[in-house]
Amino acid sequence: MTHEFKLIIEEAIKAKTGGLKSVLASVVDLDGSSYRRPGVRMLILEDDTMIGAVSGGCVEKEVLLQAQSVFKTGKSKMMTYDGRYRLGCEGVLYILLEAVNFDTTSETSFFKCLNERKSFEVISHYKKKEGVFEGLGSEFKIGNIGFSISLRSSKTEGDLIFHQKMPPCFKLIIIGAEHDAVQLCKYAALTGWEVTVVAGISESKSLDNFPGAKVLIPTTPEDLDISSVDNQTAIVLMTHNFAYDLRHLVALKDTNPSYIGLLGPTKRREDLLSQFIEYCPEVSDQFLEVIHGPAGLNIGSETPQEIAISIVSEILAVSRKSNPMFLSKKTGSIHSKH
Repeated sequence: MTHEFKLIIEEAIKAKTGGLKSVLASVVDLDGSSYRRPGVRMLILEDDTMIGAVSGGCVEKEVLLQAQSVFKTGKSKMMTYDGRYRLGCEGVLYILLEAVNFDTTSETSFFKCLNERKSFEVISHYKKKEGVFEGLGSEFKIGNIGFSISLRSSKTEGDLIFHQKMPPCFKLIIIGAEHDAVQLCKYAALTGWEVTVVAGISESKSLDNFPGAKVLIPTTPEDLDISSVDNQTAIVLMTHNFAYDLRHLVALKDTNPSYIGLLGPTKRREDLLSQFIEYCPEVSDQFLEVIHGPAGLNIGSETPQEIAISIVSEILAVSRKSNPMFLSKKTGSIHSKH
């Protein structure tokens, strides 16, 4: 959810620069089930523009209506939405509405945290009843330092507190710049991931060739910058060149990504790993365990677009530690309990 929160903050700052107020709506609690879990947010601007959503689309109009009083008074409030008779989700949402009041220090600290790929926490004080109350509001916390999102009064008795840990934005590094890399880039960006494309130095490619990519890096495997590879990073090797893929694996051997995907059949993977271990006999088991090949889930993919969906799905399953299955065959709730 970090990428969603980042977008909301960016849009709130943009609105402020343009002279528009904004209200943050956060689902902070839930009785029963719903389309999204607590921690999902949306932003409402003074001109009725909405960024993001807190449901599949049914709740947003009510949120927009309830936000009008926050624009007028600047006071945070709680609203509830009972979806048991309207959404079919058998749940009651508790939504905190607050006027965004970010100062320059908060903005600078927030984006510095993101750029340095550090985790942070969002903390919301709320009540499980409708109305305007003292003490409502949210802050984000980086280390031991808190930054207010709204003008929150002092804590009052009976406040409930919602804590949400936010990891760095999930990042996908695509090593390769052929047509299939373009498709993977598109679908990864739609998922909200930050996409970096690594191309060979002799390839005449530009960032415009990869819709959704944040960065295009022309480099050799030996000069690849691996300093930002962390456990919120997935990597897919798709150079279509055995020697290049091998050289990139060697360059990555001391990193700790959550996933490395290899294209091609099982025999190619076995040959690649065999030569890789020969070059790097001291490589850790932990690194080898994140290598997946052939990359993707078995969903009958044929086209580059379908293969991209298959790869994105596997990365999601691995990074979320989830076992792919038909939801119709799953017992209990759709969302795991956190």
